[in-house]
Amino acid sequence: MQALAPVHQGITSRKLKSAAFLVEGLNSLATTYFFYYLYFYTKAQFKFAELQNLWLAAGLGFLYALGAICGGRFAQKFGYYSSIQLGVSVMLISFLACGFVASWGVIVLLAMLGVVGMCFTWPAVEALVSEGELPARLPALVGFYNFVWSVTGAFAYFTGGLMMDRWGLRTIFFVPAAIMLAELALISWVEVAASRQAPSAPELVRPLLHAEPEGYKSPVRPQTFLRLAWVANPMAYIAANTVIPTIPSIAKKLDFSPAMAGFVCSLWLFARTVTFVALRLWPGWHYRFGWLAWTYVMMIVAFAGLLLAPNQWILMPSEALFGVALGLIYYSSLFYSMDIGDTKGEHGGLHEAAIGLGNGMGPGIAALALTIFPAFRASGTCAVCAILLLGLLALFWIRFGKKEP
Repeated sequence: MQALAPVHQGITSRKLKSAAFLVEGLNSLATTYFFYYLYFYTKAQFKFAELQNLWLAAGLGFLYALGAICGGRFAQKFGYYSSIQLGVSVMLISFLACGFVASWGVIVLLAMLGVVGMCFTWPAVEALVSEGELPARLPALVGFYNFVWSVTGAFAYFTGGLMMDRWGLRTIFFVPAAIMLAELALISWVEVAASRQAPSAPELVRPLLHAEPEGYKSPVRPQTFLRLAWVANPMAYIAANTVIPTIPSIAKKLDFSPAMAGFVCSLWLFARTVTFVALRLWPGWHYRFGWLAWTYVMMIVAFAGLLLAPNQWILMPSEALFGVALGLIYYSSLFYSMDIGDTKGEHGGLHEAAIGLGNGMGPGIAALALTIFPAFRASGTCAVCAILLLGLLALFWIRFGKKEP
């Protein structure tokens, strides 16, 4: 694989840009099927309790945090296409092999291999979508990027349980492997087609991200909002990745089949997608601390309601509020980074590593609490809520603790 400088990998063709988004969608679809339903598989096949699934999620999250940095550097040095091809190939081998082994230890090792492969895909996909674009065009592209990964992930979670019920537990290995094969073929085609495109500048468009109207301006420095978002977003991933490995236990408590769990427990993923769309259309939340603070509080309440829900009538509203909160917090990080910070594709690995750190911390904290207080079943939820409350205090300290220069 020939090393290419990232600056030469921008896609200016609308057809190829659409294909790049299709690569993103396939990647999200396959990884959601595998990594979200892996916890259902370990619970059904190996009798993993909530504690074991939380430790597994923590290990995979921390591994992703370390690997994403390496994946981003690899993509920068050897090229986005090479990085995606390598990552997809590794995940294809991992997912397929899982379908033919019966040991939980081997499954865990193969899942770790799959995480390593995933580390080479997301930083490169993010960079491939945004590289070479004018600043005026980037907000729309990144907004659509968010919509693609979130809606395909929600669809995968909605349908994954039904697949397991109808076609067997190992469906979550073979279907993602087939999707990976299609993605590998597509990215190879995009690489060849992109090498033949005529070098040209992206189409000039009307700026989509502009100075805020007076009604939306804040007396707080824009850099303060960037720091606020950088604190809130990892906290949101701490909450989200604590929920994911816990859902099989929630489903058992509420007597849901895997199919019903997929239908009901995907609501927060769809709510997050709808929030992405709404926030892209309405800029009234820009540079308003109240929106971020109240949304963060709503996330904590919804997180507790989701994990402690005694029935689906509390579970579903909690899910909806949780998805809305995650959507605004994530979009805040994205928006303020684009509007204030540096958004070059080469930093995709660091962005994904921060997400991985949150993914590891959430279930790790919950698992540690359950290990120390095994008789108190809500100890994991309470421990994560305590961490989230510390994050809330950090937000208020950043906003009010120092005088603006």
